[in-house]
Amino acid sequence: MFSGFIQGLRTAGVPVSITEHLCLMGAMQAGAADYSVEDFYFLARASLIKDERWFDRFDRVFAQYFKGLETVSDDLVRELPEDWLRKLAEKTLTPDEMGRGGAGRLRQADGDAPPALGGAEGAPSGRQ
Repeated sequence: MFSGFIQGLRTAGVPVSITEHLCLMGAMQAGAADYSVEDFYFLARASLIKDERWFDRFDRVFAQYFKGLETVSDDLVRELPEDWLRKLAEKTLTPDEMGRGGAGRLRQADGDAPPALGGAEGAPSGRQ
């Protein structure tokens, strides 16, 4: 997995060892960057790059290799089917909570993901 990305880094002159590649794979398997391109970017950079002089090359290869990849949009979260939310509410909310809003409480007015889903990923925060 990601062997093309690793090869792209090596082709660009970034020294990436098999140990660093396995470190990234272990972190991914542990769920360290599920469904977030931004989280994956920082995880990959921390796992693969051991000297800051390679950050620029890493950024260029990352941008080229993962071009077009985006985070889960708020629009997708807003499109969750009402019956799916109702079933989720029945599984996760108490009868008292269901009486106070049920599935409607899971779909928040501002378009955020239901609490049971952990919230939607927004635009990158610009972390350095």
